[in-house]
Amino acid sequence: MHTHHDIDYVEFTVRDLVAAKRFYTTAFGWMFTDYGPDYAGIQGDDRELGGFRRTDELRLGGPLVILYSTDLESSVAAVRSAGGKVVKEPFSFPGGRRFHFEDPSGNELAVWSER
Repeated sequence: MHTHHDIDYVEFTVRDLVAAKRFYTTAFGWMFTDYGPDYAGIQGDDRELGGFRRTDELRLGGPLVILYSTDLESSVAAVRSAGGKVVKEPFSFPGGRRFHFEDPSGNELAVWSER
């Protein structure tokens, strides 16, 4: 189901599609549908939520995508274990805590938790 004015799809540019899929599968359990050698769709429970497009020219500095976690510390560990780089250690903000990381292609994302 698509809702008017809600975030509907997030597309990442990546240098290495295989490495990107491996990182997000290992760190967060994401699943993908391959659409050829240069694109993979990110599967949600009910529909596709986004995708990875392989390119040599990354589009960095776009909107910050923020994921939710019920256990921030285990998410930090999963990111590190999968080969990601934590660029902002967990910090508190009104409403919870979060950290920022870079994936293997250099995209910066954040993960937040209420605790």
